[in-house]
Amino acid sequence: MANILALDDVLDAANLIKRILERKGHTVFAFTEEEDAIAFVETNPVDLAILDIKLKKMSGVEVLEELKKRSPSIQVIMLTGYPTIETARQCLKLGASEYCVKPIDKDELEDKVEEVLKVL
Repeated sequence: MANILALDDVLDAANLIKRILERKGHTVFAFTEEEDAIAFVETNPVDLAILDIKLKKMSGVEVLEELKKRSPSIQVIMLTGYPTIETARQCLKLGASEYCVKPIDKDELEDKVEEVLKVL
């Protein structure tokens, strides 16, 4: 099973991701602060990061860039309640593996996580 980081500015959303994926046997670390999530990746092995695009201080796209600098092999799924083609393209160009639209659908999240982790 995988080590997964979930970053959302809303604690309930991060905890929802944590509950869904822990039931599948993954270890999930939930964060609401961008700096804490980035610092965590510097000192802990993380297979997959699930990032909300709208955060408090940085955008999820900026966090994606920072995580990829620190851990180039990390897989990333972006989450957004405000999907645009432009944002999706930008995320995929920067190395995100998948893009999910909120509200989070349990089955879709489980399927995308399983698909992304197959490459590990």
